[in-house]
Amino acid sequence: MGRIYNFSAGPAVLPEEVLKEAAEEMLDYNGYGMSVMEMSHRSKAFEGIINEAEKDLRELMNIPDNYKVLFLQGGASQQFAAVPMNLMKNKVADYIITGQWAKKAYQEALIYGKANAIASSADKTFSYIPDCSDLPISEEADYVYICENNTIYGTKYKTLPNTKGKPLVADLSSCILSEPIDVTKYGLIFAGVQKNVGPAGVVIVIIREDLISEDTLPATPTMLKYKIHADNKSLYNTPPAYGIYICGKVFKWIKNMGGLEAMKARNEKKAKILYDYLDQSKLFKGTVVKEDRSLMNVPFVTGDANLDAKFVKEAKAAGLENLKGHRTVGGMRASIYNAMPIEGVEALVDFMKKFEEENLS
Repeated sequence: MGRIYNFSAGPAVLPEEVLKEAAEEMLDYNGYGMSVMEMSHRSKAFEGIINEAEKDLRELMNIPDNYKVLFLQGGASQQFAAVPMNLMKNKVADYIITGQWAKKAYQEALIYGKANAIASSADKTFSYIPDCSDLPISEEADYVYICENNTIYGTKYKTLPNTKGKPLVADLSSCILSEPIDVTKYGLIFAGVQKNVGPAGVVIVIIREDLISEDTLPATPTMLKYKIHADNKSLYNTPPAYGIYICGKVFKWIKNMGGLEAMKARNEKKAKILYDYLDQSKLFKGTVVKEDRSLMNVPFVTGDANLDAKFVKEAKAAGLENLKGHRTVGGMRASIYNAMPIEGVEALVDFMKKFEEENLS
């Protein structure tokens, strides 16, 4: 069987060029006679890999010198605890709830201090981004938290919240490197890489240096202290070395594709093909208000659970994999991350048109 079009929300599609290059280097990386999988993280070879990865990421995102870049493990969900443990000096933080992952982060923060839910879109099943221009930011809040792109519900902040001077903490797991951003508008960015950057097992943290401190909450585990990892250049313990190696190759791929401006144009083109079809379809309907639609995750439904299931089954048989919506919402979802080729989106729309003709009563 050949390559299918993989619309999974994560672990997700990776660039074919990256996979082929990694395959060629599996047994012998760069003349070292071993795989990166077998290599000591203390070796000169791996030091070169992780340093080059950081350099390329800094160039891609234009990360200022006063921000540290950390390659960690534990996934984005571990950051739900690490963020309050490291940043909750006053034991107060404000959270904007726009989906399941922001809600989980908020619930985790409640363990460590006072977490305020200052805005939410739960009233309409997280189908929109609330107005964040004049939020009731707490005076004593240590930070304001968002999940910028909501993988399950398909929404995306187009304008960042007015945090009134408080550091903005953002989970960018499903939109990192999909378009240019101004890193200086954030205090801390984190992203599990398995959606848009690499294999599961790595989380990238980009943190402004003034937020890194030895003054963490009592009983914060050593492994969750940003200062420990920053001081040790992500090598305090054995990092997810092979995953970082693949991330580095993806950074190179994005640079070769033209950088983040080119990625944005490519992603807008792909998303337009799918959204334009959904907007005129008599069978399928998008679930997100137009102004808040994600370029990365596109949920849609027929309105009939049995028909949804039939669509997912027949799409799979046609080589269009992982279109079933998240278990909490049902329906369908197409995740069209950076590495999804435009041909994949065109094939999906062609199949949807055929399915609509055959099933519209």
